[in-house]
Amino acid sequence: MSTSIVTVDIGGTHARFAIAEIESGRCVTLGEATTLHTEDHASFQTAWQDFEQRQGGTLPRKVAMAVAGPATGDIIRFTNNPWIIRPALIREKLNVDDYVLVNDFEAVGHAVAQADARYFEPLCGPEAPLPETGTISVIGPGTGLGVAHVWRDGDEYRVQATEGGHIDFAPLDSIEDAILARLRKRHRRVSVERIVSGPGIVDIFETLAAMEGRAVVQEEDKAIWTRGMEQKDSLAAAAVDRFCLSLGSVAGDLALAQGASGVVIAGGLGLRIREHLVRSGFPERFVSKGRFENFMAAIPVKLITHPQPGLFGAAAAFARAHR
Repeated sequence: MSTSIVTVDIGGTHARFAIAEIESGRCVTLGEATTLHTEDHASFQTAWQDFEQRQGGTLPRKVAMAVAGPATGDIIRFTNNPWIIRPALIREKLNVDDYVLVNDFEAVGHAVAQADARYFEPLCGPEAPLPETGTISVIGPGTGLGVAHVWRDGDEYRVQATEGGHIDFAPLDSIEDAILARLRKRHRRVSVERIVSGPGIVDIFETLAAMEGRAVVQEEDKAIWTRGMEQKDSLAAAAVDRFCLSLGSVAGDLALAQGASGVVIAGGLGLRIREHLVRSGFPERFVSKGRFENFMAAIPVKLITHPQPGLFGAAAAFARAHR
């Protein structure tokens, strides 16, 4: 018999809510998502009440929450969001009996473990499905670089969130040498997240411009991404291609480090650049690991296309915790 729960995915800009059904340790259905702007609500509690009214005034008394940041401690804070959540008060403030609180990328790991095969689009490697046993590396470029891995053996699995986005950046050619040199002027240590994340496109673009002696006006990463993906600016397009190369290298490094038998690229940015990933040098960079090139070529690399992996994954985490 299934159980209804509220599932929530809270980021810096948006808070997404839905009703999910769980059964036997799995999320079996996910209702339509309601997306609220965090800036329109004074607190998470008032956003919760807004969603409650939209659902007719009553909600299930169980909640799964994915949060953009550490999900431990007495107070949960957000990078681009003034809300705070005190886990000790969740039952009282939300009028619920049970809750599960996970990091947003840990939730994505649960989504990878439980989502149907139709939600995984091949990027490179064998056309085979993700393996039912072994480790799956999960890599999500976004505002930062999320990294997790899922170990599974049939129906059993474990999700491990990591800080893999903060490993050292390793240049592979003269252009990446120049990108690293530019970043070293501001950062004593340059992590892969400085390049392989949405904001990283700015330093890539400005490095390419400097190499060509072009003057550039400082602008937000979204503008460069838009021009690059629409092929309206050859330099911005080159920056997008360079980003895809670096993502391929990092994904391959992490797969090697984690002993992966499958890799999943996750996150909204991954979805937006899906066509560029396939056309770029991403596949070649992923397998370009010297003596391990044949080993890497046998790893299936997929893009998760589930429309709400955070909501689905949070519900799946609750289901696993209460099976």
